Amino acid sequence: MKKILFLHDTALTLKRGAELTIAQLVSKGKELGFLVEVGLLQNFEETKTTILAHDLLIICNTSRCKFELDILNYVLESKIPFSKIEFDYNFCVRRNILCTLDRNIRNCCNTDKFHLFRTLFANSQLNIFQSPKHFESHVEFYGEAISHNYLIMPPTVDVENICISEEKVEEIPFFGELSYLKGGDAFVDYALEHPNKNFVVFGENKLRRELPKNIKFREPIENTEVLKVLGKTKEIIIKPVWPEPSGRLAAEAFLSGCKLITNDRVGTWSFDFYPDDKERAKQEMQSTILEFWSKIKDIPVQSSVSKSLGNVLVLKSYGGLGDIFFTLPAVYKLKQVSDSVTYGLSPRLVSFFQKHLKGIQVVDATQIDQTKFDKIIEFGNYPIFDRSVEQIEYITSKKVKQHSIQHYIDAVCRFHRDLSNKNLGFPYFERETNFENLHYTLHPGAGFLLKIWPTENYAKLIEEIHAVFPKLRCKIILGKDDPNPQKFLSKEYSHIDLITGDLHEVGEAMASAVFHIGNDAGITHVAGAFNVPTVGIYGPTGPGSWGSFSEQNEIVWGKPGNCTLKCNYDVIINCKDRVCLSSISPKKVLEALYKLLQKTYEFEDFDIYINPNLSYDLKTRDCLINWNENEILLEFQNDEMKVYVEKLFSKSVHFQESIELNEVFQFFYEQGILFLVPKIFRE
Repeated sequence: MKKILFLHDTALTLKRGAELTIAQLVSKGKELGFLVEVGLLQNFEETKTTILAHDLLIICNTSRCKFELDILNYVLESKIPFSKIEFDYNFCVRRNILCTLDRNIRNCCNTDKFHLFRTLFANSQLNIFQSPKHFESHVEFYGEAISHNYLIMPPTVDVENICISEEKVEEIPFFGELSYLKGGDAFVDYALEHPNKNFVVFGENKLRRELPKNIKFREPIENTEVLKVLGKTKEIIIKPVWPEPSGRLAAEAFLSGCKLITNDRVGTWSFDFYPDDKERAKQEMQSTILEFWSKIKDIPVQSSVSKSLGNVLVLKSYGGLGDIFFTLPAVYKLKQVSDSVTYGLSPRLVSFFQKHLKGIQVVDATQIDQTKFDKIIEFGNYPIFDRSVEQIEYITSKKVKQHSIQHYIDAVCRFHRDLSNKNLGFPYFERETNFENLHYTLHPGAGFLLKIWPTENYAKLIEEIHAVFPKLRCKIILGKDDPNPQKFLSKEYSHIDLITGDLHEVGEAMASAVFHIGNDAGITHVAGAFNVPTVGIYGPTGPGSWGSFSEQNEIVWGKPGNCTLKCNYDVIINCKDRVCLSSISPKKVLEALYKLLQKTYEFEDFDIYINPNLSYDLKTRDCLINWNENEILLEFQNDEMKVYVEKLFSKSVHFQESIELNEVFQFFYEQGILFLVPKIFRE
């Protein structure tokens, strides 16, 4: 006999649609001989123990649970079979998907939760949804992770207690909280338009507006009483703002013969029995609970083997060089579930990607016979800005705040449920640093010239890096229209090489570089493909979705604190001072470089470097220290401490000496006043 545990975040005594349905399912399960319990997700450790004592889990709503992500991860790790009943849109922090209706709503999803729910659906033995529209909305977000094994349940209306009365009342009812999402405003607007009609709300007012006198409030009533009221109701207003997953009340009103004043946001209306076949609606609603248990009794079943996508062709018809590199993790994902993956690229890029992409066929996009492929995926560009090209949808584009790499991954993961949407790969191209002949790469250009940090600043930076790391050679990557910082150097330097060839030459320099410095440009993302530690300099276009994606990187963005304008193309081209870039000093970039080297390379011997933006006023008993926007007053406990700080800031202290006053050193280190950089870059 199966021991089954329903996990739900709300007591079933709360008579809402989800709780009413779960109570019915639990009751029928016990009647059929299952050992059924309900876990209310109140204590993490107790819930874990309870989970292990059952054979099968039925995961319902969890968004009100304080340890939601932890318990769902535990379920996945425990390998206990489970089914997922979805009553809302629980992957969304708002438990609804208003973002699909209002373009002004963006970044509305918790990224971790969004991706966890995809994994949950993909591993569920059975996914259960409240209506065809509810199901389709989830497929739009998660694709094949949803639709491998699913059941769409009509509302579990107590059909036998539907009682249509010949006596009708003029009062128009509203059940539950009078709220914005539930369509409260539409209800009030209708009452204002019909002052001679009476309206009653069986619940509380949650609207922040003045209500007309023809609306009365009463206490909430049980479902059996709701059916009686509906049986006497002539007309009812059901116009939710959010896409209602089901609409149990709507189904009850429909079967009770009420005149419906409604909209297209009620899930129940997406069943094909609506609006003309009430008898079939009753039959399907009566049988849905038994159909649920019929499916459940066969769990666990052997998971079906997902089919390969076959021979896949990937295209990218437009976008910059960097955008192509952002697609690489997604292309490697496709490789896992395909017989072959072919990437069609511009002729000038083919030989470079043929050399560096492993296990992916790279061909000239202009010479492809598309009939030879089972599936064609056109990436277009993220975000989509050219609808004339038929491309995959980036459904997470404005809903989940994450790097564009992840949006590309999310898009291809919708094709196959076995794909994990975790980005695991570093590096994507092979790289081997030569510590005998150390060099770094620097790219002072960009495809969009107004994203370029002032070239004279690059010249100053090159000189400052040479002063502190004289062993490092500098390889400047110069495209056809890129500015050359050599023109601004104070003298000629013998440690500088120019890389002016094609991507192959750039790749050779990147593959052995110890770090890269560059603007928000395609070459910076070439460095990302080789996993070169990178300092990215950003101005009008923030680093958000298009930041450097090397495993170790530092971003220097000059806009915060200097400019509050939201940049679009017109703003950028008309901006005279570009303070977002001009405000970034070479010392600020050098500080970022120290941070980068400190966290990237592990060697036994280090040098201590002072933050280049540091200034201090040393006095007899204290020292006022300023760096960036920070300021502290350090009071000396004794003369030894003063001497130590003075030696430290004069760069005369060795690493071993710092241990003597470890607390002071540790404080400076944690605050970014001091950096520990391997000696290998200097000696």
